[in-house]
Amino acid sequence: MVGLRYSARKYFILLALFLTVIIGSWKIGRTSETIVFEPNDGFSGTVEVSRRPPEPPTWKKLKKWEDNLPQHNLSLPFPEGKTGRYVKFSNQIKQLGWNNVFNEVLMNAHLAYVSQRSYVFQDYYWKTDYYSWPASQFHDNPPRTPLNALISGPAAGGPWDEGDDAPRSISERWFDEVCPPNELRIVNTREVKLAVWNSPGIDMLNHWADFLRNAPERCLEIQPDSEHDMFPQIFDLWMWGSTRVLSLWDEFSKSPVSRLLGTSHVVKSAVDANEYLFRARGSRDPYQRMMAIHIRRGDYLEACYRLAYYNSTFYSWNLLPQFTDSFVVPSTMSWNSSEYTQFYLDRCYPEPQAILKKVREARKAYVDAGGENLDVMYLLTNAQGDWLAGMLSYLKKDGWNTIVTSKDLELTAEQTDVNMAIDMEFARKAAVFIGNGWSSFTSNIIHRRLVDGKTSLSIRLW
Repeated sequence: MVGLRYSARKYFILLALFLTVIIGSWKIGRTSETIVFEPNDGFSGTVEVSRRPPEPPTWKKLKKWEDNLPQHNLSLPFPEGKTGRYVKFSNQIKQLGWNNVFNEVLMNAHLAYVSQRSYVFQDYYWKTDYYSWPASQFHDNPPRTPLNALISGPAAGGPWDEGDDAPRSISERWFDEVCPPNELRIVNTREVKLAVWNSPGIDMLNHWADFLRNAPERCLEIQPDSEHDMFPQIFDLWMWGSTRVLSLWDEFSKSPVSRLLGTSHVVKSAVDANEYLFRARGSRDPYQRMMAIHIRRGDYLEACYRLAYYNSTFYSWNLLPQFTDSFVVPSTMSWNSSEYTQFYLDRCYPEPQAILKKVREARKAYVDAGGENLDVMYLLTNAQGDWLAGMLSYLKKDGWNTIVTSKDLELTAEQTDVNMAIDMEFARKAAVFIGNGWSSFTSNIIHRRLVDGKTSLSIRLW
């Protein structure tokens, strides 16, 4: 395994080239704070011009609401106010797909919680290619969306459980007020990360928590070692893309960061406004009869070939062992053979008949286990044109009486800005969900479903 530091320029370049193709189509990008590798997963949240409201939202009211959160008060007693203890993760990813960012937001918030410090939440900074409006209409460059437009809960400044005296999360704008420069310690990730960079996720969490708890300074800001570390996050791609992440599941899934994670008011308003689309047969609760499926098309085919070439495994919570559809390449298959590659493509980029087979199998298993009959389908997909039309026709003939796709939703400007979170909410609520094992989008839906108490039988992977 490659170490955290790279002494040879040539070796660094070769590794960078390797990472441009692992776990999807990866592109090297840089922000002012950190280096990121961006997966072009074909499900970025971009809305077609024909469905796009004329102007992007300004979010002025929501930003003012965040600024007026009750914990933004210097007079509050410890552990908040001017004597509280805070940590800002400036090494947190920016300008990457929402679900790669979302992973880190939640885990960093949990780390702050167990470290007895207030988490500093930040806006979501868009990769400009993914934003639904052109650069000529940006209000900021890069565009930014308030975290509370995407989620609610303690990670975004919401309350903890009653009786929990943990300090509430604060905004990055308030951090500049409550933590003046003379009270701020800057910590470079290289000071802490090297000792556990390749350890199980739970060891990484505990190592950092010990450091954050024992640091005497009231205010800490974690900055990236971008010069030496290609992934200078605390919980980095190396961890999310391996089984090392699984050691965190038991603690993280029970954390109030997970349990109290909620749907934002913007997302909820979109779900409520479009729920009628799923009620074609008058069901009072269409979600009890709904299957949601996440299908990637387009240029993701190239990504799947590369995933096969590099023998890549599933991503993050998609690796949990309780799922029926684990991914293990048979030992009889030779690496890079046509049979081997096709084995990957069947799971990573399934064709219509394979999709239908999995849908039938998942529906039968769910109903046989006592679940309600399923006849409502929601497609979360970037597919379009003849392929999508054909897929819809196949599903209709297969007994799905009500079929809705992401493209059927009617959204305001604010809702369009968070459309990827809206799709995730429908998938969270559906009785059964089928996703892509290499996807962070799928992984975060799985996290919400399991924390909600849905069974592993209701979660399938192509």
